[in-house]
Amino acid sequence: MDSAQDWRQRLYTIIFHTDTEAGQRFDRWLLLTILASLVVVMLDSIDEIHNQYSLPLNILEWGFTALFAIEYGVRLYCSPKPLRYAFSFFGLIDLLAILPAILSLFFADAQYLMIIRVIRMLRVFRVLKLSPYLRQANFLLTALRGSKQKIIVFFATIATLVTVFGTLMYVIEGPASGFTSIPKSIYWAVVTLTTVGFGDIVPKTPLGQALSTLVMITGYSIIAVPTGIFTAELANAMRGEQTQGRPCPHCDKPHHEAEAAFCSRCGQSLYPRRAKDSA
Repeated sequence: MDSAQDWRQRLYTIIFHTDTEAGQRFDRWLLLTILASLVVVMLDSIDEIHNQYSLPLNILEWGFTALFAIEYGVRLYCSPKPLRYAFSFFGLIDLLAILPAILSLFFADAQYLMIIRVIRMLRVFRVLKLSPYLRQANFLLTALRGSKQKIIVFFATIATLVTVFGTLMYVIEGPASGFTSIPKSIYWAVVTLTTVGFGDIVPKTPLGQALSTLVMITGYSIIAVPTGIFTAELANAMRGEQTQGRPCPHCDKPHHEAEAAFCSRCGQSLYPRRAKDSA
């Protein structure tokens, strides 16, 4: 009984923990398997390859499904709270990774659900919990949280601009030039402001062309704003990570650079005893 419990605990450590060598090795192999299964899904969607290699691709797909089903069963077996895992976000993703193939055995129409296999890509985020990636992911999350309000204001401004530009273009050009409604004109404004330019709707009148020129110039002016906001917050997050050193014992400034010897606020030594000994 104890040996079974020890084996279960060992499986739990390997599968759910990423701070051990065995756990990291398991996650790396899992990542390779997920990516290989996605390659099979993509190749199977190409008609020429599907018609010529449908049998090998089918065998590979069922092989990956069997591996993921075994992994899901082992996770349920070794988890201390199986139901909690089963209804968690990653538990549901793990189930969806194998469910379409299983349903296709019982329902012919379920074959169309096989496209959900691509949802396996979400399982990559589980593997990215590996410590080398987790620290960098925390930087990104911190930057996103810090820039959230600024980006919301930016997108609200963009929504106002495209609504105004779209309405003006609807009034100027009208249905004769393809601007049959304000929503369609707003679609044109979004495409033009983002410098995509599909060309399915174009202004014909000189005034409309002048307005489109203004929209394009505005797009070039503001296209880099969210990138700059996020980059600034990311730099602050990384700088904050580097300034988690010793607090000043004199003025209580909480953070300094890791290698700092003197406080950047009051100029006093951060290591008074060391300074006294050296004197």
